[in-house]
Amino acid sequence: MNRTLARSRTWVWVLPAVILLGVFVYYPIVDNIRLSFYSWSAFSPHATFVGFGNYTNAFSDSVFRRALVNNVLYAVISLIFQVGGSLVLAAVLEEVVHNRLRGILRTIYFIPATISITVAGILFAFLYNPQIGLVNRALSGVGLGSLAHDWLGRPQTAIFAIIGMSQWQSIGYTAVLFVVAIQRIPRELYEAAKVDGAGGVRTFFSITIPLLREMTTLVTILTLSGAFLVFNEVMVMTGGGPSNSSQVLGTWLYQNAFLQDDMGYAAAIATVIFVITFAISAAQIVYTRRRRVQW
Repeated sequence: MNRTLARSRTWVWVLPAVILLGVFVYYPIVDNIRLSFYSWSAFSPHATFVGFGNYTNAFSDSVFRRALVNNVLYAVISLIFQVGGSLVLAAVLEEVVHNRLRGILRTIYFIPATISITVAGILFAFLYNPQIGLVNRALSGVGLGSLAHDWLGRPQTAIFAIIGMSQWQSIGYTAVLFVVAIQRIPRELYEAAKVDGAGGVRTFFSITIPLLREMTTLVTILTLSGAFLVFNEVMVMTGGGPSNSSQVLGTWLYQNAFLQDDMGYAAAIATVIFVITFAISAAQIVYTRRRRVQW
């Protein structure tokens, strides 16, 4: 009787959250998948069933493929800098930098994460400006003026310029997450490693990395998911141009939905984004659980 009462009380507290998730998260996902099988307009009540036609059009669309490649580039570069680079930076801050400087440097590295993505995009658009931008002026100042050009105006460099801005803004945030995780590692393990004659590099690979597995999983999921949900920085800095060279899935979805009024095609793109991010998260969680069981 007491167990039944306890379970009923538990559901009283849990049910509102379940209802909110169902109404505002799971139902929109399912309905978006349903709508992706139709050709429809926001200004017309009639929808035509096209089956997988929207998905066929997507993967035969050169701009969609370009956007998908850009998202993959975004994810790979973000993994290198926001996961690998942040982990190294956090380890250096905790093990190499003097105590008095740690707090100052953490603040300096974290400040970009507090800036709005829109503001950061506008700021870097000025930095990349071919006439008055500091990037080209800095290159000219160190004798590399031949490398100066319109970073956001050339199809070959536009997406990489945007990715560079994103790394500048995000690496401090992920580094702070790793710093917190490193501080939770028992110091006795590092002291024992020093007694055994292990150097800083060996300690990093033998103690720090293995004991940060859960935080690394979390940061990896956030980084990969964020790479496929990119939108604001691209819209602010290039709008997907020049010649659609910097399009990502989010901006191409927006243009098809609100500029071309092809809502079915936009729903299909949204479904592709959802499937990719869900698959990445699920695979990473399963892998981590298996490794945890092995250990």
